[in-house]
Amino acid sequence: MRRMNNKNIVLIVVLIAIAASIYYFNSTKVSIPKTDIQVGEKSIQQAEERDIKEPEGAPKSAFSEYIKDDEAVKQKSLMYQEAPELTGISGYINTDPIKIKELKGKVVLIDFWTYTCINCIRTLPYLKSWHEKYRDKGLEIIGVHTPEFKFEQEYENVKNAVEKHSLKYPVVQDNAYATWRAYNNHYWPHKYLVDIDGFMRWDHIGEGSYEDTEKVIQELLNERMERLGQGKIAEGMEKPSETIEVDFYKVNTPEIYFGYEFTRGNFGNEEGLPANQIIDYAMPKTIKDNNVYLEGRWKVNSDNVELTGNEGKIILSYDAKAVNIVAGSEQEAEIEALVDDKPITNSNKGSDMEIKNNKGVSKIKESKLYNIVDYNYGKHKIEIIVKGKGFKIYTFTFG
Repeated sequence: MRRMNNKNIVLIVVLIAIAASIYYFNSTKVSIPKTDIQVGEKSIQQAEERDIKEPEGAPKSAFSEYIKDDEAVKQKSLMYQEAPELTGISGYINTDPIKIKELKGKVVLIDFWTYTCINCIRTLPYLKSWHEKYRDKGLEIIGVHTPEFKFEQEYENVKNAVEKHSLKYPVVQDNAYATWRAYNNHYWPHKYLVDIDGFMRWDHIGEGSYEDTEKVIQELLNERMERLGQGKIAEGMEKPSETIEVDFYKVNTPEIYFGYEFTRGNFGNEEGLPANQIIDYAMPKTIKDNNVYLEGRWKVNSDNVELTGNEGKIILSYDAKAVNIVAGSEQEAEIEALVDDKPITNSNKGSDMEIKNNKGVSKIKESKLYNIVDYNYGKHKIEIIVKGKGFKIYTFTFG
């Protein structure tokens, strides 16, 4: 074995000391991760700290305003889960490609929704209000659109819904349910709040708890302001003007789904919903509450029933105020609705109905949610007369 002489030993000791010093000073720097942002076919490598480059039109990266507190991050890691990344995204609306990790330094609200979900629709006024109030104070809302029905996978359909509801924040398409699974989600709507260090600090399923959610938004934004050495935000809360009020204690009919894969029961015809079969449905002499009945010639598809004759009928005895259907038709169809055996009038018609020749009617083409009845709470019967081969109905929802 060859032995080192004294000069070599001294030289090695000096080199080790220099390396240790470099490691120490590097370890005390604020760590700003590097990411790739995909913009069309271009990939822009983000540099550290103030040298960050951002694609034009993309949401402003928060890294330039992110001050990392190592001790805070350490404590949070013991209590909270890091927010999973957006994954498997197939389309972007109001944004270029976006990643959660690029938004450290901002408070991020993740909203799982789908555009025919009435429960999701009723939360949108609050999301829009929060976006307007807090977007300049560090809040980034991302709508994760995970479709329930096949037609909700179409980019143009989602884009039209975003425009209809005047949503200005980023919306991403989670058609393959990849982000849904990453968050272990099971519900529409479901909201998650992510703090400036990328940890999930709050989640809420369904409608309601708007004040509680906004209080958490304010708390997390104040944490950001404190980290940046700025003052606190105003804590006032205002109810949006577009809200749809629902007394859930008075809604006693569940959502009713059609289609052999989607049905949850609540289908009254004795013929049932046999897969991919065309059935001549007959209306029974008596009907049960909260069960839907068909009349006419219908095909049973996986997530809907489709009228194959020229005319059909749908009857349901329900207990609620508002009645909505998710429906569509490749060729335009027309429906006429009666409530409690009387034609719909201006006093009880839904927003998607109009009165013509003393009848409540609506043209059905685009696959979406249609508001048919907006009446008073209580037990009622709705009868929908359908004219037009190819009409598809997916579900009834109530309010």
